[in-house]
Amino acid sequence: MKIKSADLETVCGITSQLPENTLPEVAFAGKSNVGKSSLINAVLNRKALARTSAQPGKTQTINFYNVNKEIYLVDLPGYGYAKASKSEVEKWGEMIERYLDTSEMLRCVFLLVDIRHDPGEHDKQMYEWIDYMGYQPIVICTKADKINRSQMDKHLKAIRKGLGADEDTIIIPFSSVTKQGLEDIWDFMDQVIENEKEEDK
Repeated sequence: MKIKSADLETVCGITSQLPENTLPEVAFAGKSNVGKSSLINAVLNRKALARTSAQPGKTQTINFYNVNKEIYLVDLPGYGYAKASKSEVEKWGEMIERYLDTSEMLRCVFLLVDIRHDPGEHDKQMYEWIDYMGYQPIVICTKADKINRSQMDKHLKAIRKGLGADEDTIIIPFSSVTKQGLEDIWDFMDQVIENEKEEDK
């Protein structure tokens, strides 16, 4: 995929109505400190379209980026932020659930986990939730540049086991620094666009 244009088109808060988009959507979910904003900036080929922050838990809205006027990249609120109040956490969870349950254009969900750590309880719940909602999660293991290449397979196996993911689940090591895995994500987005065009014929 060649990124010709990328615009933040819609921002939905807790009480906002979700947009009725006519283009296919791919969503990105992950813990609040997993490097989601850095990944999205890399995918969109922009330096700071998605705001990165030293303080996790900043993404408290659902953000819709229109890419090439062909597909939406949907940034879901980061979950598992320890300093957030229980009521805030519940509201973010409700937002994500409402989106996964009601979007008619959602075609693919990427789940981000930190390659350096075994998946936490929130990661496992999100994986199961995405699966329950009828989507096959594609797992992106961020911060792949932080581990030795010789350790890569061991970490990927630990993440597959920790999530309870089956052998068919696609797991992509990714680094916003080296851009490892970026082409794979673009390929999935291209695939979604092509499938949509085929269905529209």
